Amino acid sequence: MPPLHSVLVVEDEDNIATALEYLVTREGYAHDRVSSGADALTRIRATRPDLVLLDVMLPEVSGYDICDGVRRDPALAAVKILMMTARGSASERRRGLALGADGFITKPFELNALRAEVRRLLGP
Repeated sequence: MPPLHSVLVVEDEDNIATALEYLVTREGYAHDRVSSGADALTRIRATRPDLVLLDVMLPEVSGYDICDGVRRDPALAAVKILMMTARGSASERRRGLALGADGFITKPFELNALRAEVRRLLGP
């Protein structure tokens, strides 16, 4: 059996994180979670997940800053980033994609739409 893809959930709201963790578990992925922006880069560097589900608005360090930090580190080039925000304006989306996010989804999200994005980024 091939190894599981690993997903890091970076989300400060427990109810949203619980829904995300449920989804990635149902899809058969290994997962971990951090709830603050300050812990995210350290955990990403330590675990090198295949995908980071990254909230934009986090305590201490924004998702945009985390995305930028990941993209500036050549050792993390393979890490995919799916940004999530409740402020889903076109300018927010452009900013996230310009910083190197692989995808961008607006909260509240449909679970099927999120599942499709995760599958698109991680492959079969």
